[in-house]
Amino acid sequence: MKTTQNNRKASFNYEILDKYTGGISLFGFEVKSIKEGKGSINEAYIKVKGDEVFLVGAHIPPYQPKNTPEDYNPYRERKILLNKKEVLELKKRVQEANLTIVPISLYNKSRYIKIDIALARGKKTVDKRQSIKKRDIEREIGRRLKN
Repeated sequence: MKTTQNNRKASFNYEILDKYTGGISLFGFEVKSIKEGKGSINEAYIKVKGDEVFLVGAHIPPYQPKNTPEDYNPYRERKILLNKKEVLELKKRVQEANLTIVPISLYNKSRYIKIDIALARGKKTVDKRQSIKKRDIEREIGRRLKN
């Protein structure tokens, strides 16, 4: 299992409540591009439409730009493949508790491309400051133990 893209800002900007893993519907040249480590999910978010879940705003460039279709959009919506029970649970919790769904990581597991998504609540500025302070303290403790 090799992680190709991480969304490090997700854990800083959001309080992660639940995690889900699903497949993602891609073209062949997009799969090759992801396996090379190209693309970004930092600006992406997840949208629930009906009984389907979509990844919106992720940038996945083509593997070979000259061999891709002319109408290819690297920012197109991509369907996330989850169980029906998981989709209904996500839909219900997003509507009830005013939560959001964010992508955390994109990786390949054998020959499949998987995506980890999280049900999250946005942090306030005070919470972000506490996260920074905690990270700095842990870094300082690590430095002192190292020396």
